[in-house]
Amino acid sequence: MTRNSVIAGCGLAMAAVLLAGLPASGSAHADTKLTTDLNALVNDPALRGAGVGLVVSKADTGEVLYSREAGARRQPASNMKLLTSATAMEILGPDHRFTTSVLTHGTIRRSTLHGDLYLRGTGDPTTLASTYDALAAKVAATGLRTVRGKLVADDTWFDAVPYGTGWAWDDEPYYYNAETSALTIAPDTDYDAGSIIVRVMPGSPGKWANVWTDPPTDYVTIENATITGAPGTANTIAAEREHGTNVIRVSGMIPSGSPHSAKFSTVRKPAGLAAAVFRDALRRHGVEVTGATKTGVATPPDAKVVTENKSMPLSQLLVPFMKLSNNMHAEVLVKSIGRAVSGAGTWNAGLAAVNQRLTGLGIPAGTTSLADGSGLSRMNQISADQVAALLRAARSKPWFTTWFDSLPIAGVADRMVGGTLRSRMQGTAAAGNVRAKTGSLSGVSALSGYVTSADGQPLVFAMISNNSRTSVRRFEDAVAVRLAEYRAGETGRPAAPRLAGETGPADRVECSWLKAC
Repeated sequence: MTRNSVIAGCGLAMAAVLLAGLPASGSAHADTKLTTDLNALVNDPALRGAGVGLVVSKADTGEVLYSREAGARRQPASNMKLLTSATAMEILGPDHRFTTSVLTHGTIRRSTLHGDLYLRGTGDPTTLASTYDALAAKVAATGLRTVRGKLVADDTWFDAVPYGTGWAWDDEPYYYNAETSALTIAPDTDYDAGSIIVRVMPGSPGKWANVWTDPPTDYVTIENATITGAPGTANTIAAEREHGTNVIRVSGMIPSGSPHSAKFSTVRKPAGLAAAVFRDALRRHGVEVTGATKTGVATPPDAKVVTENKSMPLSQLLVPFMKLSNNMHAEVLVKSIGRAVSGAGTWNAGLAAVNQRLTGLGIPAGTTSLADGSGLSRMNQISADQVAALLRAARSKPWFTTWFDSLPIAGVADRMVGGTLRSRMQGTAAAGNVRAKTGSLSGVSALSGYVTSADGQPLVFAMISNNSRTSVRRFEDAVAVRLAEYRAGETGRPAAPRLAGETGPADRVECSWLKAC
Protein backbone atom coordinates (compact mmCIF):
# COMPACT_ATOMS: atom_id res chain seq x y z
CA MET A 1 0.00 0.00 0.00
CA THR A 2 1.27 3.50 -0.73
CA ARG A 3 1.32 5.97 2.15
CA ASN A 4 0.69 9.66 1.87
CA SER A 5 3.50 11.97 2.77
CA VAL A 6 3.31 14.13 5.87
CA ILE A 7 1.29 17.27 5.26
CA ALA A 8 2.41 20.27 7.21
CA GLY A 9 -0.16 21.89 9.46
CA CYS A 10 -2.38 18.82 9.66
CA GLY A 11 -2.79 19.18 13.40
CA LEU A 12 -1.81 17.03 16.35
CA ALA A 13 -4.48 14.39 15.78
CA MET A 14 -3.48 13.82 12.15
CA ALA A 15 0.18 13.79 13.10
CA ALA A 16 -0.55 11.04 15.59
CA VAL A 17 -2.23 9.06 12.86
CA LEU A 18 0.76 9.41 10.55
CA LEU A 19 3.23 8.52 13.26
CA ALA A 20 1.24 5.35 13.81
CA GLY A 21 1.81 4.47 10.16
CA LEU A 22 -1.79 5.04 9.14
CA PRO A 23 -2.76 6.59 5.79
CA ALA A 24 -4.26 10.03 5.55
CA SER A 25 -6.96 10.27 2.93
CA GLY A 26 -10.08 12.26 2.09
CA SER A 27 -11.15 14.74 4.74
CA ALA A 28 -8.43 15.07 7.36
CA HIS A 29 -10.99 15.65 10.10
CA ALA A 30 -13.19 12.77 9.00
CA ASP A 31 -10.29 10.37 8.70
CA THR A 32 -8.95 11.42 12.08
CA LYS A 33 -12.36 10.73 13.63
CA LEU A 34 -12.64 7.32 11.96
CA THR A 35 -9.05 6.48 12.85
CA THR A 36 -9.59 7.48 16.47
CA ASP A 37 -12.59 5.22 16.77
CA LEU A 38 -10.97 2.24 15.04
CA ASN A 39 -7.78 2.68 17.06
CA ALA A 40 -9.84 2.59 20.25
CA LEU A 41 -11.28 -0.76 19.18
CA VAL A 42 -8.13 -2.56 18.03
CA ASN A 43 -6.13 -1.19 21.00
CA ASP A 44 -8.69 -2.28 23.58
CA PRO A 45 -7.01 -3.83 26.66
CA ALA A 46 -8.97 -7.05 26.05
CA LEU A 47 -6.93 -7.55 22.86
CA ARG A 48 -3.56 -6.95 24.50
CA GLY A 49 -1.13 -9.63 23.34
CA ALA A 50 -3.17 -10.50 20.27
CA GLY A 51 -2.10 -9.73 16.72
CA VAL A 52 -4.80 -7.73 14.96
CA GLY A 53 -4.65 -6.75 11.30
CA LEU A 54 -7.31 -4.36 10.00
CA VAL A 55 -7.63 -2.49 6.72
CA VAL A 56 -10.50 -0.39 5.36
CA SER A 57 -10.54 0.98 1.83
CA LYS A 58 -12.91 2.43 -0.72
CA ALA A 59 -14.21 -0.39 -2.87
CA ASP A 60 -14.14 1.55 -6.13
CA THR A 61 -10.76 3.31 -5.93
CA GLY A 62 -8.85 1.22 -3.39
CA GLU A 63 -8.04 4.37 -1.41
CA VAL A 64 -7.09 3.26 2.09
CA LEU A 65 -9.02 4.87 4.93
CA TYR A 66 -7.41 2.88 7.71
CA SER A 67 -4.63 0.33 8.04
CA ARG A 68 -3.11 -1.36 11.06
CA GLU A 69 -0.69 -4.28 10.73
CA ALA A 70 -2.61 -5.17 7.58
CA GLY A 71 0.42 -6.54 5.74
CA ALA A 72 1.29 -9.14 8.37
CA ARG A 73 0.29 -12.68 7.46
CA ARG A 74 -1.92 -14.50 9.94
CA GLN A 75 -4.05 -17.61 10.21
CA PRO A 76 -7.31 -16.64 8.46
CA ALA A 77 -9.60 -19.42 9.74
CA SER A 78 -12.68 -19.48 7.47
CA ASN A 79 -11.70 -16.26 5.71
CA MET A 80 -9.76 -18.78 3.64
CA LYS A 81 -13.08 -19.64 1.99
CA LEU A 82 -13.08 -16.24 0.28
CA LEU A 83 -10.01 -17.32 -1.68
CA THR A 84 -11.32 -20.81 -2.35
CA SER A 85 -14.77 -19.73 -3.53
CA ALA A 86 -13.45 -16.91 -5.74
CA THR A 87 -10.89 -19.12 -7.47
CA ALA A 88 -13.49 -21.88 -7.86
CA MET A 89 -15.74 -19.42 -9.67
CA GLU A 90 -12.77 -18.43 -11.85
CA ILE A 91 -11.55 -21.94 -12.65
CA LEU A 92 -14.58 -24.22 -12.45
CA GLY A 93 -17.15 -21.57 -13.31
CA PRO A 94 -20.59 -20.88 -11.83
CA ASP A 95 -22.19 -23.60 -13.98
CA HIS A 96 -19.93 -26.39 -12.70
CA ARG A 97 -21.86 -29.47 -11.60
CA PHE A 98 -20.79 -32.73 -9.97
CA THR A 99 -21.90 -36.00 -11.57
CA THR A 100 -22.64 -39.24 -9.75
CA SER A 101 -23.03 -42.19 -12.11
CA VAL A 102 -24.17 -45.81 -12.02
CA LEU A 103 -22.45 -48.05 -14.57
CA THR A 104 -22.36 -51.74 -15.44
CA HIS A 105 -19.35 -53.81 -16.44
CA GLY A 106 -20.16 -57.27 -17.71
CA THR A 107 -22.91 -58.98 -19.64
CA ILE A 108 -26.62 -58.51 -19.05
CA ARG A 109 -28.82 -61.53 -19.81
CA ARG A 110 -32.49 -60.97 -19.31
CA SER A 111 -32.71 -59.30 -15.88
CA THR A 112 -29.29 -60.35 -14.57
CA LEU A 113 -25.95 -58.56 -14.77
CA HIS A 114 -23.07 -61.03 -14.86
CA GLY A 115 -20.45 -58.58 -13.72
CA ASP A 116 -20.07 -55.61 -11.40
CA LEU A 117 -22.20 -52.56 -10.75
CA TYR A 118 -20.25 -49.32 -10.27
CA LEU A 119 -21.23 -46.22 -8.32
CA ARG A 120 -18.86 -43.46 -9.41
CA GLY A 121 -18.54 -40.05 -7.77
CA THR A 122 -16.82 -36.82 -8.74
CA GLY A 123 -17.05 -35.08 -5.38
CA ASP A 124 -20.70 -34.05 -5.13
CA PRO A 125 -21.22 -32.93 -1.51
CA THR A 126 -24.98 -32.56 -2.02
CA THR A 127 -25.88 -36.24 -2.52
CA LEU A 128 -28.56 -37.34 -0.07
CA ALA A 129 -30.16 -40.70 0.73
CA SER A 130 -32.96 -39.58 -1.60
CA THR A 131 -30.40 -39.07 -4.37
CA TYR A 132 -29.23 -42.67 -4.10
CA ASP A 133 -32.82 -43.86 -3.87
CA ALA A 134 -33.64 -42.08 -7.14
CA LEU A 135 -30.59 -43.63 -8.81
CA ALA A 136 -31.64 -47.08 -7.57
CA ALA A 137 -35.16 -46.55 -8.91
CA LYS A 138 -33.76 -45.73 -12.34
CA VAL A 139 -31.61 -48.86 -12.27
CA ALA A 140 -34.67 -50.94 -11.43
CA ALA A 141 -36.64 -49.24 -14.22
CA THR A 142 -34.24 -50.76 -16.77
CA GLY A 143 -35.48 -54.22 -15.77
CA LEU A 144 -32.32 -55.24 -13.93
CA ARG A 145 -33.09 -57.47 -10.95
CA THR A 146 -29.90 -59.28 -10.03
CA VAL A 147 -26.21 -58.34 -10.05
CA ARG A 148 -24.00 -61.45 -10.03
CA GLY A 149 -20.96 -59.52 -8.98
CA LYS A 150 -19.77 -56.73 -6.69
CA LEU A 151 -21.06 -53.27 -5.93
CA VAL A 152 -18.00 -51.08 -6.51
CA ALA A 153 -17.84 -47.60 -4.96
CA ASP A 154 -15.50 -45.64 -7.24
CA ASP A 155 -14.13 -42.67 -5.30
CA THR A 156 -10.92 -42.42 -7.36
CA TRP A 157 -11.76 -39.04 -8.90
CA PHE A 158 -9.88 -37.69 -5.87
CA ASP A 159 -6.88 -39.17 -4.14
CA ALA A 160 -7.27 -41.24 -0.99
CA VAL A 161 -6.00 -38.57 1.46
CA PRO A 162 -9.01 -37.84 3.68
CA TYR A 163 -7.73 -34.93 5.81
CA GLY A 164 -5.99 -31.67 5.06
CA THR A 165 -2.49 -30.81 6.20
CA GLY A 166 -2.42 -29.53 9.77
CA TRP A 167 -5.96 -30.56 10.74
CA ALA A 168 -6.37 -31.32 14.44
CA TRP A 169 -6.70 -35.00 15.28
CA ASP A 170 -9.22 -34.33 18.06
CA ASP A 171 -11.66 -32.75 15.60
CA GLU A 172 -11.95 -36.00 13.64
CA PRO A 173 -15.36 -37.08 15.06
CA TYR A 174 -17.07 -33.77 14.33
CA TYR A 175 -18.97 -33.01 11.15
CA TYR A 176 -17.05 -29.82 10.36
CA ASN A 177 -13.94 -32.03 10.05
CA ALA A 178 -15.30 -34.89 7.92
CA GLU A 179 -13.24 -36.90 5.44
CA THR A 180 -13.03 -35.52 1.91
CA SER A 181 -14.11 -38.09 -0.66
CA ALA A 182 -15.14 -38.09 -4.31
CA LEU A 183 -18.09 -40.33 -3.38
CA THR A 184 -19.96 -39.22 -0.30
CA ILE A 185 -23.36 -38.57 1.23
CA ALA A 186 -24.88 -35.77 3.30
CA PRO A 187 -27.53 -36.35 5.98
CA ASP A 188 -29.25 -32.98 5.57
CA THR A 189 -29.86 -30.10 3.19
CA ASP A 190 -27.06 -28.09 4.75
CA TYR A 191 -25.09 -30.73 2.83
CA ASP A 192 -22.75 -31.76 5.63
CA ALA A 193 -21.06 -34.37 3.47
CA GLY A 194 -19.29 -37.27 5.12
CA SER A 195 -21.46 -37.19 8.24
CA ILE A 196 -24.44 -38.98 9.69
CA ILE A 197 -27.09 -37.84 12.16
CA VAL A 198 -27.52 -39.82 15.37
CA ARG A 199 -31.02 -39.41 16.76
CA VAL A 200 -31.90 -40.15 20.38
CA MET A 201 -35.45 -40.54 21.74
CA PRO A 202 -36.16 -40.96 25.47
CA GLY A 203 -37.39 -44.34 26.63
CA SER A 204 -38.85 -45.21 30.01
CA PRO A 205 -37.26 -43.42 33.00
CA GLY A 206 -34.17 -45.29 34.13
CA LYS A 207 -33.93 -47.24 30.87
CA TRP A 208 -31.83 -46.82 27.75
CA ALA A 209 -32.89 -44.21 25.26
CA ASN A 210 -33.80 -45.26 21.73
CA VAL A 211 -30.99 -44.51 19.28
CA TRP A 212 -30.98 -44.66 15.48
CA THR A 213 -29.19 -43.06 12.56
CA ASP A 214 -30.29 -40.86 9.71
CA PRO A 215 -29.98 -42.19 7.09
CA PRO A 216 -30.67 -45.65 8.53
CA THR A 217 -27.67 -47.91 7.93
CA ASP A 218 -25.63 -50.69 9.47
CA TYR A 219 -22.44 -49.16 8.05
CA VAL A 220 -21.82 -47.65 11.50
CA THR A 221 -22.06 -49.40 14.85
CA ILE A 222 -23.89 -47.62 17.67
CA GLU A 223 -22.79 -48.19 21.26
CA ASN A 224 -25.74 -47.11 23.36
CA ALA A 225 -24.59 -45.86 26.75
CA THR A 226 -27.54 -43.54 27.30
CA ILE A 227 -30.10 -43.38 30.06
CA THR A 228 -33.56 -41.81 30.22
CA GLY A 229 -33.84 -39.40 33.11
CA ALA A 230 -36.78 -37.99 34.97
CA PRO A 231 -38.78 -35.22 33.31
CA GLY A 232 -37.00 -31.89 33.58
CA THR A 233 -33.50 -33.28 34.08
CA ALA A 234 -30.66 -31.88 31.97
CA ASN A 235 -30.04 -33.25 28.50
CA THR A 236 -26.40 -34.38 28.35
CA ILE A 237 -26.55 -36.57 25.24
CA ALA A 238 -23.27 -36.79 23.30
CA ALA A 239 -22.21 -38.85 20.28
CA GLU A 240 -18.58 -39.39 19.37
CA ARG A 241 -16.97 -41.70 16.85
CA GLU A 242 -13.99 -43.70 18.07
CA HIS A 243 -10.75 -42.87 16.28
CA GLY A 244 -10.15 -44.89 13.13
CA THR A 245 -13.45 -46.78 13.37
CA ASN A 246 -17.13 -46.45 12.54
CA VAL A 247 -18.14 -47.15 16.12
CA ILE A 248 -20.16 -44.24 17.47
CA ARG A 249 -20.57 -44.14 21.23
CA VAL A 250 -23.76 -42.38 22.33
CA SER A 251 -23.79 -41.44 25.99
CA GLY A 252 -25.47 -39.16 28.50
CA MET A 253 -28.97 -38.55 29.80
CA ILE A 254 -32.12 -37.45 27.99
CA PRO A 255 -35.13 -36.42 30.08
CA SER A 256 -38.31 -38.44 29.78
CA GLY A 257 -40.96 -36.78 27.67
CA SER A 258 -38.54 -34.48 25.87
CA PRO A 259 -38.20 -34.19 22.07
CA HIS A 260 -35.57 -36.33 20.45
CA SER A 261 -31.97 -35.11 20.28
CA ALA A 262 -29.95 -34.99 17.08
CA LYS A 263 -26.16 -35.20 17.06
CA PHE A 264 -23.85 -35.16 14.05
CA SER A 265 -20.97 -37.59 13.65
CA THR A 266 -18.47 -38.10 10.87
CA VAL A 267 -18.02 -41.50 9.28
CA ARG A 268 -14.83 -43.26 8.29
CA LYS A 269 -14.58 -43.78 4.52
CA PRO A 270 -17.74 -41.98 3.35
CA ALA A 271 -17.68 -43.84 0.02
CA GLY A 272 -18.52 -46.98 1.95
CA LEU A 273 -21.52 -45.27 3.56
CA ALA A 274 -22.72 -44.01 0.17
CA ALA A 275 -22.44 -47.54 -1.23
CA ALA A 276 -24.27 -49.03 1.76
CA VAL A 277 -27.15 -46.58 1.39
CA PHE A 278 -27.27 -47.23 -2.37
CA ARG A 279 -27.26 -51.02 -1.86
CA ASP A 280 -30.18 -50.72 0.56
CA ALA A 281 -32.04 -48.54 -1.96
CA LEU A 282 -31.44 -51.08 -4.72
CA ARG A 283 -32.89 -53.81 -2.53
CA ARG A 284 -35.99 -51.74 -1.77
CA HIS A 285 -36.51 -51.31 -5.53
CA GLY A 286 -36.13 -55.03 -6.20
CA VAL A 287 -32.47 -55.17 -7.31
CA GLU A 288 -30.25 -57.62 -5.45
CA VAL A 289 -26.44 -57.44 -5.52
CA THR A 290 -25.01 -60.84 -4.62
CA GLY A 291 -21.38 -59.81 -4.23
CA ALA A 292 -19.57 -57.72 -1.64
CA THR A 293 -19.02 -53.98 -1.68
CA LYS A 294 -15.59 -52.80 -2.75
CA THR A 295 -14.22 -49.25 -2.57
CA GLY A 296 -11.27 -47.44 -4.10
CA VAL A 297 -11.44 -49.16 -7.49
CA ALA A 298 -11.67 -47.18 -10.71
CA THR A 299 -14.49 -47.85 -13.13
CA PRO A 300 -13.29 -49.62 -16.30
CA PRO A 301 -13.27 -47.32 -19.33
CA ASP A 302 -15.62 -49.63 -21.23
CA ALA A 303 -18.28 -49.65 -18.49
CA LYS A 304 -21.73 -48.60 -19.63
CA VAL A 305 -23.64 -45.76 -18.00
CA VAL A 306 -27.06 -46.81 -16.68
CA THR A 307 -28.04 -43.51 -15.09
CA GLU A 308 -26.52 -40.46 -13.45
CA ASN A 309 -27.32 -37.56 -11.19
CA LYS A 310 -26.05 -34.03 -11.70
CA SER A 311 -25.76 -31.70 -8.73
CA MET A 312 -26.93 -28.14 -8.45
CA PRO A 313 -24.50 -25.73 -10.15
CA LEU A 314 -21.70 -24.12 -8.18
CA SER A 315 -23.58 -20.82 -8.28
CA GLN A 316 -26.28 -22.42 -6.07
CA LEU A 317 -23.87 -24.45 -3.92
CA LEU A 318 -22.19 -21.18 -2.92
CA VAL A 319 -25.19 -20.38 -0.71
CA PRO A 320 -24.92 -23.23 1.85
CA PHE A 321 -21.13 -23.20 1.38
CA MET A 322 -20.54 -19.55 2.24
CA LYS A 323 -23.58 -18.71 4.34
CA LEU A 324 -22.97 -21.64 6.71
CA SER A 325 -19.19 -21.80 6.25
CA ASN A 326 -19.20 -25.44 5.18
CA ASN A 327 -15.65 -26.79 5.42
CA MET A 328 -16.22 -29.88 3.34
CA HIS A 329 -17.54 -27.89 0.37
CA ALA A 330 -14.31 -25.92 0.36
CA GLU A 331 -12.13 -29.02 0.30
CA VAL A 332 -14.17 -30.67 -2.46
CA LEU A 333 -13.72 -27.53 -4.55
CA VAL A 334 -9.95 -27.49 -4.00
CA LYS A 335 -9.59 -31.09 -5.16
CA SER A 336 -11.98 -30.45 -8.05
CA ILE A 337 -9.84 -27.49 -9.12
CA GLY A 338 -6.78 -29.73 -9.07
CA ARG A 339 -8.58 -32.31 -11.17
CA ALA A 340 -9.77 -29.67 -13.66
CA VAL A 341 -6.40 -27.94 -14.06
CA SER A 342 -3.89 -30.80 -13.91
CA GLY A 343 -5.92 -34.01 -13.84
CA ALA A 344 -5.01 -34.69 -10.20
CA GLY A 345 -7.73 -34.52 -7.55
CA THR A 346 -5.33 -33.68 -4.74
CA TRP A 347 -4.85 -30.83 -2.29
CA ASN A 348 -1.39 -30.12 -3.70
CA ALA A 349 -2.64 -29.80 -7.27
CA GLY A 350 -5.69 -27.80 -6.26
CA LEU A 351 -3.86 -25.38 -4.02
CA ALA A 352 -1.17 -24.82 -6.65
CA ALA A 353 -3.90 -23.84 -9.11
CA VAL A 354 -5.61 -21.63 -6.52
CA ASN A 355 -2.33 -19.88 -5.75
CA GLN A 356 -1.66 -19.23 -9.42
CA ARG A 357 -5.15 -17.89 -10.12
CA LEU A 358 -5.00 -15.52 -7.12
CA THR A 359 -2.65 -13.34 -9.16
CA GLY A 360 -5.66 -12.24 -11.20
CA LEU A 361 -7.55 -11.54 -7.99
CA GLY A 362 -5.18 -9.02 -6.50
CA ILE A 363 -2.90 -11.46 -4.62
CA PRO A 364 0.47 -12.10 -6.28
CA ALA A 365 1.45 -15.77 -6.46
CA GLY A 366 3.85 -16.90 -3.77
CA THR A 367 2.79 -14.29 -1.20
CA THR A 368 0.50 -16.59 0.78
CA SER A 369 0.81 -19.97 2.47
CA LEU A 370 -2.12 -22.21 1.59
CA ALA A 371 -2.66 -25.58 3.26
CA ASP A 372 -6.36 -26.25 2.64
CA GLY A 373 -9.50 -24.66 1.27
CA SER A 374 -11.58 -24.20 4.40
CA GLY A 375 -9.20 -22.59 6.89
CA LEU A 376 -9.22 -25.54 9.31
CA SER A 377 -5.46 -25.86 8.97
CA ARG A 378 -3.23 -23.80 11.25
CA MET A 379 -0.70 -23.65 8.40
CA ASN A 380 -2.64 -21.15 6.26
CA GLN A 381 -1.11 -17.68 6.26
CA ILE A 382 -2.64 -14.64 4.55
CA SER A 383 -2.84 -10.94 5.40
CA ALA A 384 -5.75 -8.55 5.81
CA ASP A 385 -4.32 -6.53 2.91
CA GLN A 386 -4.50 -9.59 0.66
CA VAL A 387 -8.08 -10.36 1.62
CA ALA A 388 -9.09 -6.76 0.98
CA ALA A 389 -7.33 -6.84 -2.40
CA LEU A 390 -9.32 -9.93 -3.37
CA LEU A 391 -12.57 -8.32 -2.25
CA ARG A 392 -11.87 -5.33 -4.50
CA ALA A 393 -10.70 -7.40 -7.47
CA ALA A 394 -13.76 -9.66 -7.33
CA ARG A 395 -16.04 -6.68 -8.02
CA SER A 396 -14.88 -6.63 -11.65
CA LYS A 397 -15.61 -10.31 -12.30
CA PRO A 398 -18.70 -11.49 -14.22
CA TRP A 399 -19.59 -13.83 -11.37
CA PHE A 400 -19.36 -11.16 -8.67
CA THR A 401 -23.08 -10.66 -8.05
CA THR A 402 -23.61 -14.37 -7.43
CA TRP A 403 -20.57 -14.54 -5.16
CA PHE A 404 -21.51 -11.34 -3.30
CA ASP A 405 -25.01 -12.69 -2.67
CA SER A 406 -23.54 -15.83 -1.09
CA LEU A 407 -21.87 -13.87 1.71
CA PRO A 408 -23.60 -13.80 5.12
CA ILE A 409 -25.64 -10.64 5.75
CA ALA A 410 -25.47 -9.11 9.21
CA GLY A 411 -28.55 -9.30 11.39
CA VAL A 412 -30.81 -11.23 8.97
CA ALA A 413 -32.36 -14.14 10.86
CA ASP A 414 -32.88 -16.49 7.88
CA ARG A 415 -30.03 -19.03 8.01
CA MET A 416 -29.62 -19.07 4.25
CA VAL A 417 -29.45 -15.27 4.11
CA GLY A 418 -27.83 -14.13 7.34
CA GLY A 419 -25.72 -17.27 7.65
CA THR A 420 -23.01 -17.00 10.29
CA LEU A 421 -23.86 -13.31 10.79
CA ARG A 422 -27.57 -13.88 11.41
CA SER A 423 -27.38 -13.12 15.13
CA ARG A 424 -24.75 -10.39 14.90
CA MET A 425 -25.13 -6.59 14.60
CA GLN A 426 -28.90 -6.75 14.89
CA GLY A 427 -30.58 -3.37 15.25
CA THR A 428 -27.53 -1.43 14.05
CA ALA A 429 -26.60 0.45 10.90
CA ALA A 430 -24.72 -2.70 9.81
CA ALA A 431 -27.81 -4.93 9.85
CA GLY A 432 -28.89 -5.79 6.32
CA ASN A 433 -25.87 -3.83 5.08
CA VAL A 434 -22.66 -5.69 5.96
CA ARG A 435 -21.93 -8.73 3.78
CA ALA A 436 -18.89 -10.51 5.10
CA LYS A 437 -17.18 -13.83 5.72
CA THR A 438 -16.58 -14.89 9.28
CA GLY A 439 -13.72 -17.00 10.56
CA SER A 440 -13.12 -18.64 13.90
CA LEU A 441 -10.73 -21.10 15.51
CA SER A 442 -9.37 -21.16 19.04
CA GLY A 443 -7.47 -17.89 19.33
CA VAL A 444 -8.28 -16.90 15.74
CA SER A 445 -11.09 -14.68 14.51
CA ALA A 446 -11.77 -12.87 11.25
CA LEU A 447 -14.42 -10.78 9.55
CA SER A 448 -13.91 -9.47 6.03
CA GLY A 449 -16.30 -8.15 3.43
CA TYR A 450 -18.31 -5.22 2.20
CA VAL A 451 -20.24 -2.38 3.81
CA THR A 452 -21.91 0.75 2.48
CA SER A 453 -21.17 3.83 4.56
CA ALA A 454 -23.87 6.20 5.79
CA ASP A 455 -23.22 8.51 2.83
CA GLY A 456 -23.43 5.74 0.25
CA GLN A 457 -19.73 4.98 -0.19
CA PRO A 458 -19.03 1.26 -0.85
CA LEU A 459 -16.19 0.07 1.37
CA VAL A 460 -14.25 -3.13 1.79
CA PHE A 461 -12.71 -4.18 5.08
CA ALA A 462 -10.69 -7.10 6.39
CA MET A 463 -9.95 -7.84 10.02
CA ILE A 464 -7.91 -10.88 11.05
CA SER A 465 -6.94 -11.51 14.67
CA ASN A 466 -4.63 -14.19 16.05
CA ASN A 467 -3.55 -15.21 19.54
CA SER A 468 -6.59 -13.73 21.28
CA ARG A 469 -7.75 -15.06 24.64
CA THR A 470 -11.19 -13.51 24.42
CA SER A 471 -13.86 -13.47 21.74
CA VAL A 472 -13.00 -10.87 19.12
CA ARG A 473 -16.46 -10.88 17.57
CA ARG A 474 -17.72 -7.90 19.53
CA PHE A 475 -14.77 -5.85 18.27
CA GLU A 476 -15.32 -7.03 14.70
CA ASP A 477 -18.97 -6.08 14.96
CA ALA A 478 -18.14 -2.68 16.38
CA VAL A 479 -15.74 -2.05 13.48
CA ALA A 480 -18.39 -3.02 10.94
CA VAL A 481 -21.04 -0.86 12.62
CA ARG A 482 -18.65 2.10 12.74
CA LEU A 483 -18.02 1.76 9.00
CA ALA A 484 -21.75 1.58 8.31
CA GLU A 485 -22.13 4.87 10.21
CA TYR A 486 -19.14 6.55 8.58
CA ARG A 487 -19.57 9.73 6.56
CA ALA A 488 -16.84 11.57 4.71
CA GLY A 489 -16.43 14.99 6.31
CA GLU A 490 -17.82 13.93 9.68
CA THR A 491 -17.90 16.67 12.28
CA GLY A 492 -18.16 16.66 16.03
CA ARG A 493 -16.33 14.74 18.68
CA PRO A 494 -15.54 11.08 17.98
CA ALA A 495 -18.24 8.85 19.41
CA ALA A 496 -17.13 6.17 21.82
CA PRO A 497 -17.12 2.81 20.01
CA ARG A 498 -20.06 0.67 21.02
CA LEU A 499 -19.18 -2.85 22.07
CA ALA A 500 -21.51 -5.76 22.70
CA GLY A 501 -21.23 -7.47 26.07
CA GLU A 502 -18.28 -9.69 26.88
CA THR A 503 -18.78 -13.18 25.51
CA GLY A 504 -16.17 -15.03 27.53
CA PRO A 505 -13.28 -17.19 26.26
CA ALA A 506 -12.38 -17.22 22.59
CA ASP A 507 -14.77 -19.33 20.55
CA ARG A 508 -13.57 -22.79 19.51
CA VAL A 509 -15.56 -22.97 16.31
CA GLU A 510 -17.95 -20.91 14.24
CA CYS A 511 -21.54 -20.59 15.37
CA SER A 512 -22.81 -22.49 12.36
CA TRP A 513 -20.43 -25.38 13.00
CA LEU A 514 -21.98 -25.96 16.40
CA LYS A 515 -25.46 -26.48 14.88
CA ALA A 516 -26.96 -24.88 17.97
CA CYS A 517 -27.14 -21.20 17.03
